[in-house]
Amino acid sequence: MRRRRLALLGLLALAVAGCAIPTQSGPSTIAANRVPFGLLNPQSPVTTTTQPKPSSLVPVKVFFVSPSQQFVAVNRVVEAPAPLTSVITSMLAGPTKAEAAPPSSLTTAIPNSVVCLSAATEPGSNTVIVDFNDAFSQISGTSAELAVAQVVSTIAAQNGEGTGVIFEIQGQRTSVPIANGSSVPGPVYLLQFVP
Repeated sequence: MRRRRLALLGLLALAVAGCAIPTQSGPSTIAANRVPFGLLNPQSPVTTTTQPKPSSLVPVKVFFVSPSQQFVAVNRVVEAPAPLTSVITSMLAGPTKAEAAPPSSLTTAIPNSVVCLSAATEPGSNTVIVDFNDAFSQISGTSAELAVAQVVSTIAAQNGEGTGVIFEIQGQRTSVPIANGSSVPGPVYLLQFVP
């Protein structure tokens, strides 16, 4: 009986030893036919990433006022395809510090409280309707005429000299001053500001 127990304990010890992790003093080579499939020639997983497209900017011309009250074109860049609202908004930002400094000393007749709400070409025509917030209607005197001319010049630079501009304030059509001193409901053309 005692022998049987010893034999059973011996078998049990062999079984437990067979389940243990073998220990070695160093690494050993495994035959290629014993290596699991895919481990001999590992490949990195393939992932696809979408890179954001770089911003596409296009040059445009906007107009500011010189000390002699002449209109001067300056370059700006806006996101393609350069919608008129973006072009006018870049003009509303005013001249840069360098442009405002001598010798250019450019200014704008449009206060920074003015916002372009929309600007779009009327379908089937060469007329642009530009809509400003109420701050545009607060411009008065010579500044009002200069502000209108700045807007018309900037739009004409994008759409052509024959483009007419209708001004709106908060969606309501409004009359604006032109170079001869009269106030017109529009459309207003660049030629009305050329002496």
